Amino acid sequence: MTRDKTFIMLKPDCIKRGLVGEVISRIEKKGWRISHASTKTLEPAFLYTFYEHIKDQPYFLDVFNYMLSGTVIGMIVEGDDVVDGMRRLIGSTRVEESPPGTIRGDFAVSSANSLIHASHTSDNVKKELDIFFKT
Repeated sequence: MTRDKTFIMLKPDCIKRGLVGEVISRIEKKGWRISHASTKTLEPAFLYTFYEHIKDQPYFLDVFNYMLSGTVIGMIVEGDDVVDGMRRLIGSTRVEESPPGTIRGDFAVSSANSLIHASHTSDNVKKELDIFFKT
């Protein structure tokens, strides 16, 4: 196992539904450490940059509007195997494929409102951390 860091973003519905404590508790119970957290209200320019990889998808506008709908919390989470481990902990982007015991499987109501974002790969971690914490 390698000690690493990843980027996690708690999305508007996570905050609106009062699930922040539950999600953070699950992260900490895995033995990972939140080394930095910041609350933001996202701007359109941020979203165009952050979601540039899906800008041509038919669901982009739904994601864009959803992410503008409220505050988010960005976090740096550190620990052994944290990039892949967080992906397993949160479950599939397709909520209907997320098993019970995962964050999305237990709490997400739809794929459009999936509660949480985690970097997909180690390469994405640096890019997403730079976008969130330096803009």
